[in-house]
Order: sequence, then structure tokens, then C-alpha cells
Amino acid sequence: MTAGARRHPIAGNWASLLLPIAADDSIEFGKLAEEIDILIAAGVDGIYSNGTAGEFHNQSEAEFARIQEILAERCGRAGMPFVIGACQPDATIMLARLRRAASLKPMAIQVILPDWWPLTDPEAIDFLKRAAENADGIPLILYNPPHAKRVLSPEELAGVCGPCPSVVGIKLADGDDRWYAEARSHLSEFALFVPGHHLATGVKQGVAAGAFSNVACLSPRGAQNWTELMRTDLDRALEVEGRICAFMDNHIVPFRRDHGFSNAALDKLLCGIGGWGPVGTRLRWPYRWIEERDAVRLRQIARAEIPELVSD
Repeated sequence: MTAGARRHPIAGNWASLLLPIAADDSIEFGKLAEEIDILIAAGVDGIYSNGTAGEFHNQSEAEFARIQEILAERCGRAGMPFVIGACQPDATIMLARLRRAASLKPMAIQVILPDWWPLTDPEAIDFLKRAAENADGIPLILYNPPHAKRVLSPEELAGVCGPCPSVVGIKLADGDDRWYAEARSHLSEFALFVPGHHLATGVKQGVAAGAFSNVACLSPRGAQNWTELMRTDLDRALEVEGRICAFMDNHIVPFRRDHGFSNAALDKLLCGIGGWGPVGTRLRWPYRWIEERDAVRLRQIARAEIPELVSD
């Protein structure tokens, strides 16, 4: 969505693959396959696995492999672009996940910086170069979320990612006008993925290539329509964004701020509010989730406040 010479054209509205979790904490793989088919039918720009909302931190390596194989098979058959998250706090496990992901030929692979102890810049560069060696030519996207042990500034991200040509994109939190100016100055060659509910602002600022989107958790088709609106009527898309942000601030953020729920719990709540797939709000033990009754209650509010995304 932004002009300029980027390392890779990856862009748009990317829907997160959420794990349907049974009462015994097993992953319901049949429902996972159904979810992928629903996302494909919604016409999203792409599907990505194993972000925070995909609970990458709480699955075995056998489960990781099966999730990615189902994603690759369904998306490959439908011609749907997909990105695999190889994220894992342990660097050695992450490299093994990355090699397995590369064998499935996704458009890109998402990694985090190993974070039991924050990496220095030289250590981060060494890690990304080793990750690139294991990716077999598949581009990398660095995920540097607000809850990382070390959140890098645009200038720091450029210093870490610049020496690693395989890093083509960065998923990150945005900020104020000063942050956007720094991002334009330092990160123009990277595809930047801002928070989904800020995507129209990121486009207006000339920075955002797209979003690995929490808005798509609420409504994959609605998020896609909103993303396409940005190309034809940005002012209208910004007005919709204002109502999305108000809904998030008033009805979703309090679950984290006041009750300590995780971001994954919030994203699964959004999916429950949207009611579009067989996922549910349950997280895997030991993490707490938000009850389905809250999703049902908030669905009526969402229909009233953001009908472009949540309708009958």
C-alpha cells in the first residue's frame, strides 16, 4: 500500500489462524481445517499462523508441524498466500521450526528475537542471519510486539534488520506522528505491518503495507472490505477506524487493563463476537480466557457501533 522500493511486495489484510481448543486442552484439528476454509472463502489477502493469538508459545513440536501442514495444504489447494510463524522464545527450537516451515514454501516466515534474555543489537543481527541461513531462501518477517522483552525503535529496527537482506517485513506497534516520521525515515525498505485497528492511519501516514490483523479476528471479510476501502475512500476508512478504535477501547481493552487477560484472549474474544467460525474463546491451559457469554453480549454492541464489520 505504500510507495517506494521495498524488499518484498507482501501487503494487505492478513487473517490470524486461531486454535480451536477442546475442554481437554487438545487442538481440534478438524475445526482448524474448517476455519482455514472459511478464511479462504472470505477472500482475505493472506492467512498467517502462530502469531500471539495462535498460541505459538503453548504447543508441542508435533502440534506445530501438524498445524502448518494443514495450513499449507488448504492454502496451496486454494491458491491462498500464507505465512508461517516459526516463533518460539528458544532460539534452537525456533530454528528447527523455521526449517520445517521453509519446507512448506510459505510466502514468508515470521520470527521473533529470542527473549528469555533480551538480545543486544549484534546478537540480534547474528540471530537473523542464522535464521536466514535456515530459511532456504524464504523471506523473513520480524515480529517485535509491545510485550517483547526489548521493543526496538524504528532506528534500532533498521540497524538490526538492515544487514539481513532476508528480512523483508516487520510486524510492530505504531505510535504518534513522531514515530511515523521515524518509521518513514528509517524503515521505508521494509513492509511494515501495524496493528489492525490502526491500519487506515498507517496507510494515511504512508508507512503501513498492511496488518496481521486483530480486526480480521473480529471479521475476516469485514476487515478485507475495510482494507479495500482504504484504496478508494481513505477518509471514509478513517471514519470507520475511529469507531473500531472506540469499540476496542471501550469494550475490549478493559479485559486486559482491568482483569489481566492476555492479548490472545482478546483476539479470541473478537472472534467470538464476530461469530464467523468454529474457534471459541477458550485458550490453552494455564492461560485464562474470556467467557463466550461476554462475546454474545458484545456482539449486539458491535453490530450497533461497527455494522460494517459485524452484521446479522
